[in-house]
Amino acid sequence: MTHSEPAPEPGRPVVLRGGTVLTMDDAGTVLTGADVLVVDDRIAAVGIGLEVPEGTQEIDAHGGIVMPGMIDTHRHMWQTAMRGYGADWTLTQYFVWNYLEHGKKFRPEDIAAGNRLSALESLDAGVTTAVDWSHNLHTLDHAEAAADALRSVPGRFVLAYGNIQAGPWEWATDPSVRSFLERLRDAKDDLLGVQIAFDVTGDPAFPEKAAFEAARDLGIPVTTHAGVWGATNDDGIRLMHENGFMAPETVYVHASTLTRDSYQRIAATGGSISVSTESECSAGQGHAPTEQVQQYGIPVSLSMDTSVWWSGDMFSAMRATLNADRMAEHMDAHLKGETVTQLRLRAQHVVEWATRGGAHALGRDDIGSLEPGKKADVVLIKNDDSPVSFPLLNPFGHVVFQAQRGDVHTVLVDGRVVKFAHKLVGIDLAPVRQEIESTLDHLRSELGEEEWAKGMNPDLPTAELLDNPYQYTEYKSESTHTGGEERVLGR
Repeated sequence: MTHSEPAPEPGRPVVLRGGTVLTMDDAGTVLTGADVLVVDDRIAAVGIGLEVPEGTQEIDAHGGIVMPGMIDTHRHMWQTAMRGYGADWTLTQYFVWNYLEHGKKFRPEDIAAGNRLSALESLDAGVTTAVDWSHNLHTLDHAEAAADALRSVPGRFVLAYGNIQAGPWEWATDPSVRSFLERLRDAKDDLLGVQIAFDVTGDPAFPEKAAFEAARDLGIPVTTHAGVWGATNDDGIRLMHENGFMAPETVYVHASTLTRDSYQRIAATGGSISVSTESECSAGQGHAPTEQVQQYGIPVSLSMDTSVWWSGDMFSAMRATLNADRMAEHMDAHLKGETVTQLRLRAQHVVEWATRGGAHALGRDDIGSLEPGKKADVVLIKNDDSPVSFPLLNPFGHVVFQAQRGDVHTVLVDGRVVKFAHKLVGIDLAPVRQEIESTLDHLRSELGEEEWAKGMNPDLPTAELLDNPYQYTEYKSESTHTGGEERVLGR
């Protein structure tokens, strides 16, 4: 099939022929010159020289890599309307801009605009499932707009309901919010799941208890920013554990500045950690806990966090994660006067985290690998026009260090071809661009040109830290100022 041919027709079987197939099964099987057959919404077969049903449409995967769709377990999709705006922010400046000053200026249509753009960006980059960590839903209209925008894009998403403008014990127990969450839960929409997203400050009064109880009563998983320097710490993990709210379906985002005690609690209760390395490296949550998750056997997924700072590109996430872990390993050895001669984290590991790891975090054993009977979320990485596409020697290394979003040739979600020959299928970006421009016009008007420019060019950081960025409690913690060596090193 050449690039000039149209995308495969909906409803007909599709076979990707002759590619290097990363099955991401339990054995990590790699097949060379193999085929992946998709019938309806499922993977029907994986193998070499497959016989296919009459009328099956072929996609030429020779010279390319076929792999499961990538899964991003933590992305503030609404912020994509502000792409790149906060490139020079610190985490404190991010908190101030969004939490204290301007977050409430986002209208429902602005949330929708960011979500829609982020959802399309995800598909374009081979991310077939993304968790919308939607923490600016300060009215039900905002929540409805967020969900509708996700439904308008042919990807697989999870709406993680949150509201940074109020305490989680307030909004999570609101009858109208409960009704909204129940509708999402009861719809059992295979393409739109639901989580509840909030953080635990470590306040000894544990006001977040009511939100955990609401989530448990609804049977909806919790995702939480844990171990974020200056905001959340071991106290929050301890309170969750002592009150019985750490569960296998709980996702701990970042989990960077925690001590051995917290990692042991996460491991013992079966939760998973969403590592967001570009964010952790740049914003200052702490060092990506790649050493700790390996040491304690904690399941791992990867995430991009927000395009207000970084890309929404999971190739970048895998690359950054591998680089950060190796840098830490080398530096630890150098401090001891030693040399690393064998690396602990491999390219295959981070590809696993970007696929199988995300599926595990979301409790989805039907995605994350290319095996017969599983959902057909499939990505073909192939770019015949790029000199970087060959030679293809080490497929895992190629995915992590050589490939990029522009090399994503074909994407299938639930058996449907949503990208083909490097272009999204049936997507008109003009109205998407128009609604983003409307959002930007609104925000610039609300902020004023001086404040708008100042936000993109923040003051140099000072020694002052926020006592507590979550302004809905009076709780203050000395650990946000003096964490100590043990917390910094995650020991």
